[in-house]
Amino acid sequence: MRSIYQLLGVDASLDHKHVYETSWLLPPLAFACLRGLIALYIFTTIFTIWGLYGTHGESYAIGETFSYFTWLTYWGIGFYMLTAAIHSACYVISGRSLLFDRWPRSLRALHGLFYTTVTTFPFIVTVVFWAILYSPPWYPTVEPAWQNISQHGLNSFYALLEVVLATTNPHPLISLAFLIFILLLYVALAYLTYHTEGFYTYSFLDPGPHGEHSGKVTGYCFAILAAILVFFVLSWGAIWLRRRLTHGKVKRSARDVFGKTAEGMPEVVEVSNFQV
Repeated sequence: MRSIYQLLGVDASLDHKHVYETSWLLPPLAFACLRGLIALYIFTTIFTIWGLYGTHGESYAIGETFSYFTWLTYWGIGFYMLTAAIHSACYVISGRSLLFDRWPRSLRALHGLFYTTVTTFPFIVTVVFWAILYSPPWYPTVEPAWQNISQHGLNSFYALLEVVLATTNPHPLISLAFLIFILLLYVALAYLTYHTEGFYTYSFLDPGPHGEHSGKVTGYCFAILAAILVFFVLSWGAIWLRRRLTHGKVKRSARDVFGKTAEGMPEVVEVSNFQV
């Protein structure tokens, strides 16, 4: 019987591939810097928006952001990029998965699930916002336009970069259940927010005073469930295609002396000459 770590794609036999730290296109240092810059932009965006709320008499909105799926996924992308940048930087310096090797394997598994969320949820956020929530005309001022482009446009671009540039394997199928569970938890949070704060985070979750829109709410929920299935398959397929087209090519650290497959045969490897 396969272990849970094999099912989650983080079996010890795959550790030498460093799939969460490396890219097939960018040297490890450049990949770490790219991830770090994305994290910096995301956190700068968040705190700038909060600053605008505070200076425009909307301080209450800062706390409310933690009830929105858009904001939660945006935080998630930021923390993933920050964490991934640190892992890639450690790999550049040591040639090993410095932190992963010291931590329990369960944390590597959680990192893999984290990667799955970052490469699926942003696409749902983008589609739901522009297809359902946004209504013309375009924003008359710069701030809301910039905010929505950052949170509902660039978010998917960041996810696409991780799909295309990394050397990760296709998502384990078991992680789909994890994604659905997170969505269910969010629905619970949305209704908890209504009962404690008195507002619906998204209008399509409002069943109406007498439940007259319950059918519509159910329809939207099943539509989003279908969307996560579709984007999971698309993300899985894109990663599979990338692996197929790049033939396992990896840009490794010059300090990585273990860049061989489990069978002892060399991989297609390009070594970065960066030294520390």
